[in-house]
Amino acid sequence: MSASSFRPLLQKIGSGPHTSRDLTRSEAAAAAEMMLNGEATPAQIGAFLIAHRIKRPTAEELAGILDTYEQWCPPLPDLGLGRPVVVLGNPYDGRSRTAPLVILTALILSAAGVPVLLHGGDRLPTKYGLPLITIWQGLGLDFTTLDRSQVSTLLQTTNLTFFYTPRHFPALEPINAYRDQIGKRPPLATVELIWLPYAGPAHLVAGFVHPPTEQFIQGALALRGVKDYTLVKGLEGSCDLPRDRTAIISYSDAEQSEPQRLKLHSRDYDLGGKEVPLVTEADVVGGILATLKGEQGDYQQGAIWNGGFYLWRCGVCPSLTAGLATAQDLLTNGSAAAQLAQIRNAAVWP
Repeated sequence: MSASSFRPLLQKIGSGPHTSRDLTRSEAAAAAEMMLNGEATPAQIGAFLIAHRIKRPTAEELAGILDTYEQWCPPLPDLGLGRPVVVLGNPYDGRSRTAPLVILTALILSAAGVPVLLHGGDRLPTKYGLPLITIWQGLGLDFTTLDRSQVSTLLQTTNLTFFYTPRHFPALEPINAYRDQIGKRPPLATVELIWLPYAGPAHLVAGFVHPPTEQFIQGALALRGVKDYTLVKGLEGSCDLPRDRTAIISYSDAEQSEPQRLKLHSRDYDLGGKEVPLVTEADVVGGILATLKGEQGDYQQGAIWNGGFYLWRCGVCPSLTAGLATAQDLLTNGSAAAQLAQIRNAAVWP
């Protein structure tokens, strides 16, 4: 393949609202391949990404790009953990308005025996928001130092790990740089939310902003054979459930033939309130540590709301009410704090 092979794919999606056409799954996979291996020229890659955004992706195209991702970056092996790994997908360009609560969610879930995998990299365009890897570093955990075997070992021994893409999927980094040049998130930003870097049974959790994205994701997951998932209209496109508005959720599992829709109101559970604003990285790290020490406030309320919901969705608790009570217990009795300490003390760190 070469730049001349990429041209017909670009022409197909970039010829305008009346004559452009969708790519097949195999064509989308080929386009992703040529962008990753550098056969497509910079001009072609930039044009493709912006044209794909304007056209809007289809489920088949997202599935095809995921096919290529899996070939270029094989998922971690099935570790036989006895229950699905919860993969928390969050936007790689981070957060700029609200404090991320997903780290507290991950600690609550893993303290309850649920294996959790997060993934992402450093600050990325277009938002250049606060990435999760930086917050983990502030908490004393530098996942950037781990090789693939250490990432797997940490998941196996502590129920929590982080897949740092600049190290484990370096071919993706040059493509990410185009986001700044085109000034918009391309559909690859949706792909990263639903990428599963784990080969065993998994429960995918991902956020979305716009309803059409939810539909594209559902279709792509169906094509990829992913039946166990939870999609959340979350804060800044993350999987953090909001507290100041209705939480809109769609979910599926192997026992259901069609996705289900759920709307939840945190005020119905005495957990309503304003979202925690993002001020500085130090404030976020301090808020997480204070919450792990049992301090009450908006961080704790948000952590209970999110942790309790996901404990329920992951099958640890039989109801949302029970999940909220369990999440509160894990925070106030020191279990979540002990989980952070266990990860810090794991033998895998260089």
